[in-house]
Amino acid sequence: MSSNLKTETVRTVAFATTRGHAESAGLSVIGLKAALVVALALSAIAAGNAQAGTTGSISLTSDYLFRGVSQTNQEPALQGGIEYAHDSGFYVGAWGSNISWLSDTVVVGDDISSSLELDAYLGYRGKAGEIFSYDVGVLTYYYPGDYPGGFNSPNTTEIYLGGTLAPSDTVSVGLKYSYAVTDLFGYADSDGSGYLDANLNWTFQPTWTLNLHGGKQWIEHNEDFEYTDWKLGVTKSFESGFSIAAAYSGTDAEEALYTNAHNNFLADDAFTLTLSKAF
Repeated sequence: MSSNLKTETVRTVAFATTRGHAESAGLSVIGLKAALVVALALSAIAAGNAQAGTTGSISLTSDYLFRGVSQTNQEPALQGGIEYAHDSGFYVGAWGSNISWLSDTVVVGDDISSSLELDAYLGYRGKAGEIFSYDVGVLTYYYPGDYPGGFNSPNTTEIYLGGTLAPSDTVSVGLKYSYAVTDLFGYADSDGSGYLDANLNWTFQPTWTLNLHGGKQWIEHNEDFEYTDWKLGVTKSFESGFSIAAAYSGTDAEEALYTNAHNNFLADDAFTLTLSKAF
């Protein structure tokens, strides 16, 4: 990722306060269509490779929240992914979703055309004892599209390390740290940024799970944009592979810094519904 972001556009890379008239509606439709193609393709691959180790999913959510911040201008997203996990513990996967946070940003009078997020990752999962498991890997976020000159690339690569303690079949507690080895989602000179993710999951009934999350985002050389986020949710699963999740999320992000060109505060408290199908 380039570090030559123009000074006047530093605050526009990831949720700008600059006002403009990007063609959000058209790009949103394009993004949903592209996401549908990606999601169906990944899910078809997963369904066609149902042998042990290959899994996939497709989801429809009322708002794509990433670390507490809307990626779709508080509108729906269609998402899909596929993963292959080897018996040795190594795994590789891909995931895609429509997005609009980049096209909703106007930089020095130029519009941005980007409506899709494509992720690729690989890693290793293992166990230490009966109740502790760990996960280490690398994840790249890729945002294809057209960008004006001087705009810092939003493409990001993070390495991560996580651990999960599961003292019973119904309770698990997880902690994960992600470290950016590139600039973080277009913030200038932000390599070395980190995100701490803490989760508690409790299956209080055979098909009902309570989900608690807390996170902290650090952004190198862009400290004003740092924030914490949280989520309280519940998931209902079905034998068919479908699941429905409802969640209420929020952050303490600075409103002026996370309000986009359409005057929407993307890090506001939000209620979301998500329907998923696992393959």
